[in-house]
Amino acid sequence: MTSIESVTLEVADLTAADRFYTALGLGTQVRLRASEAPTTGFRGFSLSLTVAQPADVNAYVGAALDAGATTLKPASKSFWGYGGVVRAPDGTILKLASSEKKDTGPATREIWQLVLLLGVADMAESRKFYVGQGLVVAKSYGRKYVEFAAGRGPLKLALYGRRALAKDVGVPADGTGSHRLVLGGGAGAFTDPDGYAWEAVATPAAAA
Repeated sequence: MTSIESVTLEVADLTAADRFYTALGLGTQVRLRASEAPTTGFRGFSLSLTVAQPADVNAYVGAALDAGATTLKPASKSFWGYGGVVRAPDGTILKLASSEKKDTGPATREIWQLVLLLGVADMAESRKFYVGQGLVVAKSYGRKYVEFAAGRGPLKLALYGRRALAKDVGVPADGTGSHRLVLGGGAGAFTDPDGYAWEAVATPAAAA
C-alpha cells in the first residue's frame, strides 16, 4: 500500500522555521528545505494537529504564538469540538483541534494525529488520481472530503475542496505561485492535478 511518508515545507528562513516547528514538537514530522519560490495568498493546504482536549489545543496555540505565529481563528468551542487556527512565520497554516469540548486532565502536548489537508479543485479527479498512484481510501464523504490510509506513522493525507478548506482556516481562497510543499512517498516522483509535487522516498522495508 502506498502512503504519504513525509512532508517537506519549503521556507525562506530555515533557522526561523526550524525554531518554530521544534517549539511545536514537529521537528521530526516536518522536514524543511530552503526556497525562494514566489508564492502569494493561500498556498492551498493546511496541517491539522489533533490532540486530546482543549487544554492541549491551548498549549499548542500558545507555543505557536510565542514562536512567532499569528492567529487566523482564536481557539474556541464549535459543533465538532474545540480548536483554533494559526499561521506559521513561513506562511504554513496549522489547525489545532480536539473532538472534546471539556478537559479531563492537564495538557500532555501529545499529538494524536497529524493530517495534511490538500485543497483540490476537482475532488473526483484528485481522488481517482491518487487511487491510481496506489493510495487506499480510508474515509470518503462524496465530493467534500477524502482521507487516505496512513502508513506506519501518525501522518495522514486528506483531500478537501480548495474553497471549503480556505473557509475552514479563515483565509481567502485566492493564491498564486508555488505551494512551497513537497510530499514524499513510495510511489515515485509525480505532480498531482493541483500541482502538488511528490518525490520518491525509500521506506524501511524497501531500503532493507
